[in-house]
Amino acid sequence: MSGLEYFKFEKANGCARIWLARPKHNVLNLAMMKELNSVLESLCADDDLKCVLLLGEGKSWCAGVEVADHKPESAPEMIETFDRIFDLLGRLDVPVIAAVHGACLGGGMELAIGCDMVIASPNAKFGQPEIKLGFFPPYAAARLPEMVGTSKAIEICTTGRTYTARESLELGFVSKVTDEEKFSETVDGLVDEICANSPLIIRMNKRAIKMVKGCEPREAAKKTNDYFLNSLMKTEDTLEGIKSFEEKRKPVWKNR
Repeated sequence: MSGLEYFKFEKANGCARIWLARPKHNVLNLAMMKELNSVLESLCADDDLKCVLLLGEGKSWCAGVEVADHKPESAPEMIETFDRIFDLLGRLDVPVIAAVHGACLGGGMELAIGCDMVIASPNAKFGQPEIKLGFFPPYAAARLPEMVGTSKAIEICTTGRTYTARESLELGFVSKVTDEEKFSETVDGLVDEICANSPLIIRMNKRAIKMVKGCEPREAAKKTNDYFLNSLMKTEDTLEGIKSFEEKRKPVWKNR
């Protein structure tokens, strides 16, 4: 993908890697958000995709959204454009991983928790400091209660406190904290684990999890059982997985 001003992009072995690349702290402005939306839109149509990895260049992963874009005359377009990011992340049927180092604050933390998994370097710092400027974070206000509970979500948003990677792991919105020297190795290892699988079956696993969100346990089991028997079992890749196991060889995925 060429012609990007605020991002770097690479796709290899089924993984799309996107680097936030706006010095000096990858602060999102309106133009950068629009560019990210264009990248995500193209990925939504990529049937060979297996996962998406969001990384940051420089000292910070993303230190937030430009304060200037919060002014009354620009706020409606900013909110609409920013919210579009989460709509597109939600449309992606493959795992989306945020590999976070350094500052991950404000809109940057919202972007991270909008992903399926957050892998953090020990030097990562998370927080929603919007209250200190007289704002609240709309996406975090909607998403955090589900992730950390109402009490902790209120604490995060009303104190504007900064949390270490380890504290964020304990709170539950970070999936894993690595050793500093093993950060890249850990992220690449996770990507390799995912990308060893069929693109179609990766998508079906994520769809199965998302389709039962908010359901009662019995209703959820009924839906996933139906999806397993009437959709999954009709794919060539499921049959190939069974056959490769019986023949003691690596599967050859057909993505269908």
